[in-house]
Amino acid sequence: MLLVTVGLLASVAHLANPKKAWRSFVRFRTSWLSREAVFAALLYPAAAAWWLGVPRAAWVTLALCWIILFCTAMIYASLKPIPQWRSPLVPVNFFLLGHLSGAMILLAVTEASDVRIAALVLLLAAGAAKVAYYRVMESRSAPPLQSAIAVPTAARIKLLDAGHSHGTFLTDEFAFQLAREKAQALRTVVAGAGFLIPLVIIVLFDDAAPLAAIVCMAGLLAERWLFFAEARHTVNLYQTRT
Repeated sequence: MLLVTVGLLASVAHLANPKKAWRSFVRFRTSWLSREAVFAALLYPAAAAWWLGVPRAAWVTLALCWIILFCTAMIYASLKPIPQWRSPLVPVNFFLLGHLSGAMILLAVTEASDVRIAALVLLLAAGAAKVAYYRVMESRSAPPLQSAIAVPTAARIKLLDAGHSHGTFLTDEFAFQLAREKAQALRTVVAGAGFLIPLVIIVLFDDAAPLAAIVCMAGLLAERWLFFAEARHTVNLYQTRT
């Protein structure tokens, strides 16, 4: 619950106006972000009831965790302007990576044999899902310029100049440039630290679960950063092209 709280506070701090964070609760019917906020708020009393020993509260807590994880993934998977995220593999990766991180932390704390097996299975499954995501992302062609300025795709247009001569909110939020060479290097870090090295440590060393968890967390942090850095919003076609 401490980690959940830190995540929610980080989300609030990212807002342009954190004082209006309460508005995230009012669009439950149409917004995945609002659904995430509502179910995250419900998680606290459910987890407290579980801690106090209320019957079946553990199952409610587990269901809410799964729902929140899915809502978080759909915040990104539902965004049509970002083709890299518009894929069913995004919620699959969120689900597997979320369980992998939890299993690695739990293994570091308990070193239980059943948790070790779960961590090994999740390392393999999450690694395979991440490779599949990268392949799908690489196979998709760049969207046409028409998609950035909302004109029919059949229209023949040519951009004569960039949308702005200096930075704006759009270029600050959606125009992060990442060199392909750096992206490939970071993918190697993700594969090694996030999956391969922890897998080897768990298989070869019975008492090194904390080390495996630390390495895995570092790799997953790199994976999260790369997930955002490699995204290309269609607005970039108009705002930043020269």
